[in-house]
Amino acid sequence: MEDLGRTLGNLIHQTAFFNITFGNLIMIAVACVFLYLAIKKGFEPLLLVPIAFGMLLVNIYPDIMVEAKNASNGVAGLLRYFYTLDEWSILPSLIFLGVGAMTDFRPLIANPKSFLLGAAAQFGIFAAYLGAMGMGFSDMAAAAISIIGGADGPTSLFLASKLQQTSLMGPIAVAAYSYMALVPIIQPPVMKLLTTKKERQIKMEQLRPVSKLECILFPVIVTIVICLILPTVAPLVGMLMLGNLFRECGVVRQLSETASNALMYIVVILLGTSVGASTSAEAFLNFDTIKIVALGLIAFVFGTAAGVLLGKVMCVLTHGKVNPLIGAAGVSAVPMAARVAQKVGQEEDPTNFLLMHAMGPNVAGVIGTAVAAGTFMAIFGV
Repeated sequence: MEDLGRTLGNLIHQTAFFNITFGNLIMIAVACVFLYLAIKKGFEPLLLVPIAFGMLLVNIYPDIMVEAKNASNGVAGLLRYFYTLDEWSILPSLIFLGVGAMTDFRPLIANPKSFLLGAAAQFGIFAAYLGAMGMGFSDMAAAAISIIGGADGPTSLFLASKLQQTSLMGPIAVAAYSYMALVPIIQPPVMKLLTTKKERQIKMEQLRPVSKLECILFPVIVTIVICLILPTVAPLVGMLMLGNLFRECGVVRQLSETASNALMYIVVILLGTSVGASTSAEAFLNFDTIKIVALGLIAFVFGTAAGVLLGKVMCVLTHGKVNPLIGAAGVSAVPMAARVAQKVGQEEDPTNFLLMHAMGPNVAGVIGTAVAAGTFMAIFGV
């Protein structure tokens, strides 16, 4: 009978109820809110569902992220192995391969001025960098945090790992991916505040046709130019452009389909769950996390505003041929930001179709954020 009681006691003490903390309960609640937003409200479910579930798992069973050296049997937790691929920059680079295979760069090729709008939206990154420095973060930590302003989760993880800011990867990644998912909520008020009804109603001319040769040469030329100037960003830009070359060259259909479908979604599962699992209560619930989330929001708003303001300047210079709303799509959230520009434009005029025009700055923003990350790595000699 005594043995039975001891056995039952051991069984009860092995449940999570005896180890869970108030902080864990808070994070479980946050995970449930994320799941609600993803499933019920449709806020980028492909991102939020795996992130939220990883967050849920690690706050119920912390050993799922335990390192091998701290494990009783010498074997790391399942999601720790996934997370190691984040730290090695493997998963972010593979995400870029899939994004490249899914992205049509024709709107950017047809209207190269879109590069300027994509570059303007990166202003939020450098605003966040200065803000983080002002809040007491080190220069490398500030650089890693600042990429949140581009609303680019993979690049945020890539730079944080390269700058050895692994302790901040969890908050940085969650903030970046959360803002990517919340683009439809954050951007419209800024866009409407900075534009007039007349500007939002501007209809843009149809883009010129782009030849197949241009589509094939574009990823090759971009890779050569950017990687010669910033070699450290070759893993991101190289994978992005390789994926796009798969798409456009027309002779490797199987590779293009694999990169844009099966491989992409496998990597999203690994990346999303491991990012979510980095948000244990002990690592996430601190003042630095609050500062990072606040900085990310400020940077995202600044980036959106900078893109819209340059759009207004281009509108004036072209005598009303550019709708300033497309400038907001210069952040890297593809294609969410372009869809938001389309939606806000159609609220003023249902016959106004801005999506393809907004895709130019949107894909330029992906390249711009990678270049910003490469610039930081060059500055710090990484």
